[in-house]
Amino acid sequence: MMTMEPIRIFFIGDIIGKPGIEFLQTWLPGILQKYKPDVLIANGENAADGKGLTQKEAEILFNLGVHVITGGNHIWDKHGIQEYIKTEKRILRPLNYPKGTHGDGMYIHESKKGKVGVLNLQGRAFMSPIDCPFRGADYAIARLKKDTNVIFVDFHAEATAEKVALGYWLDGRVSVVVGTHTHIQTADEKILPNGTGYITDVGMTGPFESVIGMKTQAAINRFVYQTPQKYECAHHDVHLSAVFVTIDQESGKTLTIERVLFPEFVKASESHENN
Repeated sequence: MMTMEPIRIFFIGDIIGKPGIEFLQTWLPGILQKYKPDVLIANGENAADGKGLTQKEAEILFNLGVHVITGGNHIWDKHGIQEYIKTEKRILRPLNYPKGTHGDGMYIHESKKGKVGVLNLQGRAFMSPIDCPFRGADYAIARLKKDTNVIFVDFHAEATAEKVALGYWLDGRVSVVVGTHTHIQTADEKILPNGTGYITDVGMTGPFESVIGMKTQAAINRFVYQTPQKYECAHHDVHLSAVFVTIDQESGKTLTIERVLFPEFVKASESHENN
């Protein structure tokens, strides 16, 4: 009996505006040579000026080799995207938006090694009171399991507790649950008891000399003065945040999960020695 090769998936955390796009155009080809993924997924809800997505950015990402673009609460922020995602099925919006919302929340990508289901969900804690992501996941899994045991979930949520809870809710029923939205990479990547790979937040691919991608002074003013400020994307100290997983096709369980930050931060001790 021939054993199926594991499927290798590389997921890129929230891409922030032009800095994130240009960084990927420069560095992603080399990164892909290292990891050799069968499937490349990216959260692109902030790829246009740091808020939203347009066809322009989507096509750049597809041309770079991205197979599926996931979204979140900012996927709607640019005019025209609702019409575009009616026909471009490779761009997902969270499944648990109300019935009738344009776009799809799940997609099956046919890689050279086999089919991979991709599911996009959004949390409700400290966010819009949309449909239940837990029950929405149940519905989606029942449909996706008809075609594949390999299911990758991007859970776009604010609260860490909600993300952890969904991870355990889906443990053993999906292959991977990754969190997005906070733009801060967490160091808790693991394989849960029943075989689901998990990380609370993948982090962002964009300018780290910022407040989660926004120019620092405008962000500070929002908190100090409690008034709206113009959103402007920062530009400096750009990094890629991602996760790389290998999945057993037959069982759908994660075999390995690796948190990726490129380039890595200089350690404080090393910085002190250089000075």
